[in-house]
Amino acid sequence: MHLRLFELARDHLEDTGQYKVVSGIISPVGDGYKKKGLIEASHRLEMARLATENSDWITLGSWESMQPDWVETVEVIRHHHEKLLEKQQNCDETDTVKLTKKRRIENRYEASSHQKRRDGPQVMLLCGADVLESFGVPNLWKQDDIDEIVGRYGLVCITRSGNDPHKFIHKSDVLWKHRRNIHLVHEWVTNDISATHMRRALRRGQSVRYLLPDAVVSYIQQNNLYSAESEQKNADVVLAPLQRYLEASSS
Repeated sequence: MHLRLFELARDHLEDTGQYKVVSGIISPVGDGYKKKGLIEASHRLEMARLATENSDWITLGSWESMQPDWVETVEVIRHHHEKLLEKQQNCDETDTVKLTKKRRIENRYEASSHQKRRDGPQVMLLCGADVLESFGVPNLWKQDDIDEIVGRYGLVCITRSGNDPHKFIHKSDVLWKHRRNIHLVHEWVTNDISATHMRRALRRGQSVRYLLPDAVVSYIQQNNLYSAESEQKNADVVLAPLQRYLEASSS
């Protein structure tokens, strides 16, 4: 269902008439996050690759997963934004060369060969309402990071019936300040599939076919993933952001 969020977000953004969505990046968290039941990044990367191999616009971002320590979300967004800017710069330089060569042949272009695109690429964080509400959990996020994520980049939040993101935004000063950068998208065709439900079914030996792509189901079965043992991984470990920010606040 994470992939489904991308489709909902693209429809909404393009329907505003203000955006053309060119790419969606799914970025699995690294092992250093220490979430309970989090299996190895190598497996999660491969499953994400299999799940997106038939998409013509959703891609796999492996940078976050490959880092030895947990990387804050704002750093991941910065990384992908910088990569997009580099890509645009390379395209602009290529276009400039082509334009210059064409001018020498035809000599009839009015635009400057050094003219840049007026609007550069923009990155937004895509999430569900649960992530939006997690901004209020003490020591889970830095306020400066929230300010940068929402204020500089923007946020697309997929909501369902029963969620009240407007109320949460109203209660948060930092989110209210940047409310115009938050796109709330209501999911009318609801589906209660979640990673928790999938892991529970798998460790009980129940079928998850038609809930996950066949290639992902086959990979899980071949590698014996999501067992009672894997669910207890990191059970006694403090989540990386809580550990980092608690240490910072106490020092």
